[in-house]
Amino acid sequence: MQRNWEALVLKAMGGRNFRLTVLGAEPVGDGYRRLRVDGGGLLEACGVHPTMWIRLWFDNAGRAHQRAYTLVDPDPATGAFDLVFALHDGCAAHWASAAAVGDTIDATVQGSGFRWPDPRPRHVFAVGDAASLPAVNSLLDDAGDSPATVWLEYAHEHERALPVRARAGDTVTWLPRKDGGRLLLDTVKAGLPQSDGAYYWVAGEAASTRALARHLRKDLGVDKHRVSALGYWSAS
Repeated sequence: MQRNWEALVLKAMGGRNFRLTVLGAEPVGDGYRRLRVDGGGLLEACGVHPTMWIRLWFDNAGRAHQRAYTLVDPDPATGAFDLVFALHDGCAAHWASAAAVGDTIDATVQGSGFRWPDPRPRHVFAVGDAASLPAVNSLLDDAGDSPATVWLEYAHEHERALPVRARAGDTVTWLPRKDGGRLLLDTVKAGLPQSDGAYYWVAGEAASTRALARHLRKDLGVDKHRVSALGYWSAS
């Protein structure tokens, strides 16, 4: 598989490459597969932070194709972590469906970063969907004593069975994707307060993410250091 221009750009920008090895696999709900992998020194070299993601390189008819995945349950002591794949059509899903113990895949670390504001937020507001749920869960795992309010959009009913690591005091609301995300936008806007002590994290469909980021910064006047917004995918 020949690497493309993206690999060259990432390398020029300081991307670090690692080879992951599959250690095990298990189904997650209906339509997802979770792989445990050895990071090949990735965690030791790069450390770990909430919402941490890597780029995986797949063979797409002889051409390199990269997609980003969030690390799940990284264990610095062993260097292992999990990756969760949605099993729909595409080269990433095809690879994940057939992956067996001992199989390898190349990964690049470049662009991932996260730091809680100082002081720690008194409340966390998170908006996501099935694609960003692993990142949401990593936030909840690391939120400490800060309660969280979470909205999650789902396109298919089986997505609601995906595990959410809500703690005592957290509130989680699942919303169906309707009218191009309008239900999510209206519901979240109605429920988002402006608070100097809060932190706002938004990651989902790109247009919805941009709209919520604008609402937070322009309408509610939230400081940019207390907002993280990243479009995970774009509606066709």
